[in-house]
Amino acid sequence: MNDKDDMLRELYQEVIFDHNRSPRNYRPMPGANRHADGHNPLCGDQLTVYLQVSDGIVHDASFVGQGCAISTASASLMTEAIKGRPLAEVEALFRDFHALLTAARDEPGPQRDFGKLAALAGVREFPARVKCATLAWHTLHNALTGEASTAHTE
Repeated sequence: MNDKDDMLRELYQEVIFDHNRSPRNYRPMPGANRHADGHNPLCGDQLTVYLQVSDGIVHDASFVGQGCAISTASASLMTEAIKGRPLAEVEALFRDFHALLTAARDEPGPQRDFGKLAALAGVREFPARVKCATLAWHTLHNALTGEASTAHTE
């Protein structure tokens, strides 16, 4: 590992710490027209994702819950990333993000600009933590598809 890799890792860790300390869009959404619950029984992470969707666009997104730093940061980053995007783009981002975190170490993962979400890419080195990072995304997927059951990462 070189200095550039160390600097990048530090930057990514700071993004995760920042979104855990001050999560964006952390609030219930009374006007939500879609929502879903998520739970990771292994570590106790729990959250609810709220969406305001109309005309095929996610106009607003928020979440509430409790969880580890990675789970909270992932939910915060996710809500920022999906606001204003068409549903098809949000679903594609869900698939690509999930593939990024679950790809084998020797596979590069999807080739796209993940923006700040790239801060969570290092989680794939720790399989038990992948579940923390993907819980919000599985919950988002349930909210988008109208799945009534609680999202799990098991």
